[in-house]
Amino acid sequence: MLLLKRIVHNTIWGGPKISQLTGVEGDQIGHLYSLYCREGISNEILNGQWKGHCLNDVFPLFKDEFGMSQYAFFPLTLALTEAHENLSIQVHPTDTMAQAMNPLTRGKRESWYFIDPPASGSIINGCTCSDTDQELRMIHEKRFMEMADTLPVKAGQYVFVEPGTLHAITAGSLVFEIEEGSDYTYRFYDYDRTDANGNKRELHVEQARQALRIELKSTPKTYPQGGEISEKTYSTKLINGTATYSNETRTLECFTHVLGTLNADGMPVAPGSTVVLWPGEQLDTHQVELAFVSKIRINDNL
Repeated sequence: MLLLKRIVHNTIWGGPKISQLTGVEGDQIGHLYSLYCREGISNEILNGQWKGHCLNDVFPLFKDEFGMSQYAFFPLTLALTEAHENLSIQVHPTDTMAQAMNPLTRGKRESWYFIDPPASGSIINGCTCSDTDQELRMIHEKRFMEMADTLPVKAGQYVFVEPGTLHAITAGSLVFEIEEGSDYTYRFYDYDRTDANGNKRELHVEQARQALRIELKSTPKTYPQGGEISEKTYSTKLINGTATYSNETRTLECFTHVLGTLNADGMPVAPGSTVVLWPGEQLDTHQVELAFVSKIRINDNL
């Protein structure tokens, strides 16, 4: 098993909730990455033979064994995410669009489990445009708030965002985020916010227009008791109140500890941390109050 060190990501829209939940320092944390694998930023491994190395450095050593040869980086990103303010109104590309720009990349599918719901009771999700003409007119006139539809969400619900869906989590939300390891996010609008130097964040209106599919809208779900929710490329389980957890698959599973107490490989696992489990490995989870197990879906035989 691999115990991964958390990565703190401060953002213009982050807040104090992640610090209060996990004990990391910061009052403007947007993401606490429990699993992130890219060149230049990747979780440090805290145990075992690869202790002190980054996940990005060692992933090539075992990816072929688990059917991940086609991935340049570990194909999932896992994080606690707080929207102290609304996130930008954005869209992610499909695999086809992403691969047209870089054949080694994919589009981005993402999901959120709402630990705290949005203060307004809804997130931005879907598009109000009835047809392409209205879509183009609203984009040309920069009526992004008007074209953004809303979706009611409660604590404990799960929302999956298909590539091409207009979306943003809104102020007050604290979520566990599961997403494909893709770098493509196209922003239509960011509320004209500026950073400490007075600079507005970059927008990508033309790329966002190309990626947008106005017919797409998400539907909130609830995890079945002890069950699993599967998407096209990944799946997640909600874990609470079990005595032990064992990886009974033939592939890697990512156990993310959110609430409670957990030890792995003789070490304490801080809230907001991920442990990567090899097939057959087991954790004592009797003091875990909330956790998630995520895995990439290679094929149905793994």
